[in-house]
Amino acid sequence: MPLELALRGVRDHRRGLLGWCVGIVAYIGVIAAIFPSIESSPDLNELIESYPEVLKSLFGLAEGADITSGPGYLDVELFSFMLPLLVLVQAIGAGAGAFAGEEDAGRLELVLAYPVRRRDAVLAKGAAVAAQVLVICAAAGVALLVLDTPLGLGLAFSNVGAAVAGLVAIGLFHGWLALGIGAAVPSRALAIGIPAGAAAAGYLVNGLHGVAGWLDPFRLLSAFWLIGSSPLQTGIDWPGALVVLGAGGVALVAGALLVERRDLQTP
Repeated sequence: MPLELALRGVRDHRRGLLGWCVGIVAYIGVIAAIFPSIESSPDLNELIESYPEVLKSLFGLAEGADITSGPGYLDVELFSFMLPLLVLVQAIGAGAGAFAGEEDAGRLELVLAYPVRRRDAVLAKGAAVAAQVLVICAAAGVALLVLDTPLGLGLAFSNVGAAVAGLVAIGLFHGWLALGIGAAVPSRALAIGIPAGAAAAGYLVNGLHGVAGWLDPFRLLSAFWLIGSSPLQTGIDWPGALVVLGAGGVALVAGALLVERRDLQTP
């Protein structure tokens, strides 16, 4: 029954999931298609070196980064901000809607009509959120691999896999955090706001800790810092990614345990 509930969670959002995949693939295609003109502008790196340190740090422009290379260009244009943002929006929305959203809409009795314990229902919803995150991240990875040769991006297969894995880790952490909060407290607003705030804070700490010393101690709390910000050039920090995934799992399990003590709002 938990498996059936998880599959229902994916089926109910299949059209939206298809739209997300199409949109992400189209966006990657547009950004990647610009690369040949960037590659033919060798002076661009010198221009970037003149940018303020705060701006370079915030957008992942590491010292000596070569934006005229395919991996360097895509790290800056895709993986430093936009792709993580898109994955976060989808994951947090899916996580918050999976339990708190059903409760707000008065549909939670349909979920609990399955002969499963509350905690198992939350874990099944967590599996559905994970499946959705995996699908959109896989679509991004496939798009990069398909465009690699025609556009001369020069991407390493292992680094593309690492970049996708990093997106999955970030998406699952924040998506499961949203689901766990939504299961623990009767508030969809909190289920969206807390993970979104954590993502924004983590992004800023990752981008600014090098230029604002007082932020440096907090970098260990940033999922972005733990994973790394140049996946197509240097891969990701796999131990850090596992820590991020583990933290998301803890949030999900905590929500599954706390939901047992709640008086759920069902009509």
